[in-house]
Amino acid sequence: MTDALPHPVPAKRWAYVIPVAAIMYMLAYLDRNNVSVILPYMHGDLALSNADKGLVGGVFFIGYVFLQIPAAILAQRWSARKTVLILMLAWGLAASLSGLVQTKSEFYVARFVLGLFEGGVWPAVLILLASWFPLRERARANALWMACLPLSSVLMAPLSGWMLDHASWRWVLVFQGLPPLLWAVVWWFTVADRPARARWISRAEAGHLERALAADEAAKPTSGSGSYLDAVRQRPVLVLIGVYFFWITGFYGFNLWLPSVIKELTHDGSATEVGLLTALPFTVALIVMIANAVWSDRTGRRRQAVAVPLVVGIAALLLGQAVDGALPRMLLLCLTAAALYAPYGPFWAIPGELLRFEVVAVAMGLINALGNLGGFAGPYLVGWLTDATGSSVTGFAVLSAFLAVAVVLVALGLRPVTRKERRPAVLTAEEGA
Repeated sequence: MTDALPHPVPAKRWAYVIPVAAIMYMLAYLDRNNVSVILPYMHGDLALSNADKGLVGGVFFIGYVFLQIPAAILAQRWSARKTVLILMLAWGLAASLSGLVQTKSEFYVARFVLGLFEGGVWPAVLILLASWFPLRERARANALWMACLPLSSVLMAPLSGWMLDHASWRWVLVFQGLPPLLWAVVWWFTVADRPARARWISRAEAGHLERALAADEAAKPTSGSGSYLDAVRQRPVLVLIGVYFFWITGFYGFNLWLPSVIKELTHDGSATEVGLLTALPFTVALIVMIANAVWSDRTGRRRQAVAVPLVVGIAALLLGQAVDGALPRMLLLCLTAAALYAPYGPFWAIPGELLRFEVVAVAMGLINALGNLGGFAGPYLVGWLTDATGSSVTGFAVLSAFLAVAVVLVALGLRPVTRKERRPAVLTAEEGA
């Protein structure tokens, strides 16, 4: 255990690392999810059925799998900063070029390629944050960065809706792929891989952080060489893969079809109206997500911070299919969105608490890669079941069942982490966020 130094742990890292990383991933999430707003307004240009629309949303996650582990290893052993920069440039170009597709098959390929390049960004940034934020701050750091997910949807939905009222869906895709190419410049000159390499904090501050992070590592059990097999052999990794898969199936199944459900509630309102209303659930989700992470860091109750929101999400998702009236359904959509986003910060703090740094990179890549296959299953299942039954009710009920499995896995498969295990480094009160 390190002794607290007279100098506070620098707050600058919260102002430099988190916002730049959050905006970067907000742009990635925008390019990933803008299709959910665009699909109801494509006016049959590519002759997409509901199942086809689900496949458009889902095929992204097939590509998403391939670079997860390679990018995690590159981020750990080479440079998270450079890895993200390369992927940012690649996905920006892929997103813009997707506006040029002429057939359904080309659209599938474009979404696959976009997923391929976006896939490596998530684990690379988690590795970056693990080099900047000790364990006692990790859920807050993760949640503040991951707040870009609902925030991106808050901004993306009305922006995309407004653009669709004034331009073709093709131009929306082209223009929304350009910001990552510009943000890459900010990323390159602001972000550093480790405190010791940052120009904007003193050596004393960097040393303080490095010692706190080293104390965290020393308190963890040893776990092999950091290979793929070492990660697979870790029981918590297998459980976390299962939790993430079933959770993400429900998460993306809900997210992709949310604008379509709201469009029905507005009786085919304009794209701008639908976009503005779609932003409301994500605004609630943003607030709840950060609050849940703060509570998780203060109490150390990671499992509860993951499982309890998912239970609430299951109830809200099912009730939303049973009630009538636009206002009650809208309130339940807000509650569902909040519940599905809330576990993000605590969930991604768990691998860093249970695994050493040399294996956590591969583990995070593996969890994200295999778990995000649920991003294919959820949207496609809802689309296919909507075509088969003529209603989204059955699809959303199936999503609830997937979320229930995630809750069971959290409750029975993950052991609690004690305060002694998760807080070996003593930091001063002025630790940032």
